[in-house]
Order: sequence, then C-alpha cells, then structure tokens
Amino acid sequence: MNEACPLLPQISKKIRASDSRALGDNRGLPFYRLCLEYSQSKWVQGFPAQALLQLNRAMSADLKRDEKYLKSYPIPYSSIRWILIQRPDNKGQFLGNPRRHWQHYASRMSGPRAEIRIWRAWACFAIASKVLPHSEFPDDYKQIKEEGLIIPSEAEISEKLKMFGLPSESVQWNLSL
Repeated sequence: MNEACPLLPQISKKIRASDSRALGDNRGLPFYRLCLEYSQSKWVQGFPAQALLQLNRAMSADLKRDEKYLKSYPIPYSSIRWILIQRPDNKGQFLGNPRRHWQHYASRMSGPRAEIRIWRAWACFAIASKVLPHSEFPDDYKQIKEEGLIIPSEAEISEKLKMFGLPSESVQWNLSL
C-alpha cells in the first residue's frame, strides 16, 4: 500500500473497471474525474504502472475547456511527476519504462482528439525524461533509428500544448517539469 497522491482526488472506496464501464460512451468530465480517482486507487493499491495508465486515459477525455473541476484537478502532469518521483524502489511494484511507453504512445497515436493526445504524451515523456534516470529508463533507440523518430524539444511541446490544449495547459505542464 502506498500513501495517497496529494495531487489526485481522495477516494473513499476502491475504484474498479466496472465503475469505468458504467459510464458507457461518456468521455467527458465524469470520465475524466473517474480516471483520476481510478489512478489514485491503483496507486494506493501499489500498482504505479496502472495508475499512470489511468492518467493517460484521463488525458483522452473530451473536456469542454471550462469545467470548474479543472481548476482543482488540471490535466495531471504534476500527478505524473509526483508518481514518478515517489515510485517505490524495492517493494515489487511494477512501473515498467514510462519514458519508452510515452515515446511509443506519442508516435503511434490515432483515434479521437489524436493531435492533443500526441502532445500530451510527449509532455509526459519530457517529464519522465527529467525525473527518471536514463540508465534505468532509456528511450527506445531502436525505434528512433529505424523510424527516424525525432523527439520534440520542450519548446515545441509547450507550443503545441498552447495550440491544441486547454487554457493554461502549457503553463501547468511547464510548472511540472
């Protein structure tokens, strides 16, 4: 068990996949809120990789840009940073390689709102690149070489978040670096 992430909503019960399925096709604010709560639930239970995956899902929500909830719980860049920094070293909690995950996620994105989701994935990649030791969590150099993948700069990520993201999303991301 991990202590709750102070940047995610506090939960009173364990969140389950069935809670997410109960929302049906709704990918708006209720989905966003539930993904943040589900992330907290997974983190507390000792599943950091699954907690991060729920934050990925939250970033795919179809938000209208003016939800009051976003003032308390903006796009969860700071929560991602917190989880990466607090990652348990010797508790047998699987984290995987978040840098590699976000590299693949950003470079293979498709579906609804793909453009902003690509730049949010690159933003998460940049956070992981700053927080995690490269020796333990390397980029996928094979993909970079074989596909000619160019990792975007922080300035480019910031500009794209301004262009495609929510108001002040770029600022929130820059504060989380």
